[in-house]
Amino acid sequence: MEYRRFGKTNKHLSVITLGGMRFIHADDKPRHFIPDDTLKEAITTVELAFKNGINHIETAYGYGKSETVLGIVLNDILKKPREQYYLMTKGAPANAAETRKLVEEQLNTLKTPYFDFYAWHGINNTERYKAACKKGGSVYELLKMKDEGLIRHVGFSTHAPIEIIIKAIETGLFEFVNLHYYYFYQRNYGAIALAQSKDMGVFIISPNDKGGQLFNAPEKIRKITVPLTPVQWNARFCLQNPAIHTLSFGMTKEEHFKEMQEIFPISVPISSRDKKILLEMDQQRLLDDYSDYEGYDMAGDPSGINIPEVLRLRKMWKCYDMLEFCRYRYNLFEETHHWFPGRMATEANVEKINMSKVPSNIPLKQMLLEAHHAFFKK
Repeated sequence: MEYRRFGKTNKHLSVITLGGMRFIHADDKPRHFIPDDTLKEAITTVELAFKNGINHIETAYGYGKSETVLGIVLNDILKKPREQYYLMTKGAPANAAETRKLVEEQLNTLKTPYFDFYAWHGINNTERYKAACKKGGSVYELLKMKDEGLIRHVGFSTHAPIEIIIKAIETGLFEFVNLHYYYFYQRNYGAIALAQSKDMGVFIISPNDKGGQLFNAPEKIRKITVPLTPVQWNARFCLQNPAIHTLSFGMTKEEHFKEMQEIFPISVPISSRDKKILLEMDQQRLLDDYSDYEGYDMAGDPSGINIPEVLRLRKMWKCYDMLEFCRYRYNLFEETHHWFPGRMATEANVEKINMSKVPSNIPLKQMLLEAHHAFFKK
């Protein structure tokens, strides 16, 4: 295992974090009832994490049973001394009073006197950014709880467009940020650079699952990344940037940890072997004439389609054979929610697109309809 200073928090975290979202039955109700197989899986996973040098565990109130089972495993079963690991959780309380109530509940559930890191969960759009960061609101209450010693460091997690991430960073309220960045989504590079300039910790969300379900990568990707697995190469791609401090891995089996070990040692800057893989990965974009058109200037289009994301998925399909991942993600679009917003590229929605911003050589409507027909599952 390797360790990096998590920005101005001055905590040295393992570059792999044990993500707590993937436990079996985690979303089943009631949240505090822990089935035997969930408990067994959690015990094995946490033991393996410590054995393999991981010193940072991440969870959230929104992860169902995760906080409850981790509280039991860490304190009642493994009896791990609190000073021997770092603990991060998250929540999205609406106001100061709700913030204090929620954090106190989470402290009780996780059976800990303090959180090393607490992130406001999901600054995903302008409305949530304003609600979280307003004077006297939930983030300011988190900072009060920091002064009281209940929280050591306050940050935020985000699935937002880069413009909103930058606004949140520039408030100066936060010591760390959890965001998306991996080979198949490099849009947030500038936000990472800004965070580095402010000495913030940078935590990468879900590089293996949302980063392309790399544990089920198509044969084409597996051949390109030999002798590494796609999971290993993507991790090395992320960590060759010293501004990135830790990646969340939702590991639940011993073979996941064995695969993780082959990531090391990390090379900064990128090694010649990894650079050759990177060049071959980049060259696949030549397979589609329109792969370099990303459509970010189409954000907020009247069609309601998340045009940049549909185009990103189309590129992953056309250039990298990642059809199953694209179907998985495309069918998660939500018209009225903020985690993965956007309408589907149906014929009716495509006809509403404002084409005035689209270069004349880009057949955007045909591209979106092609993607919809390939990805949509009734």
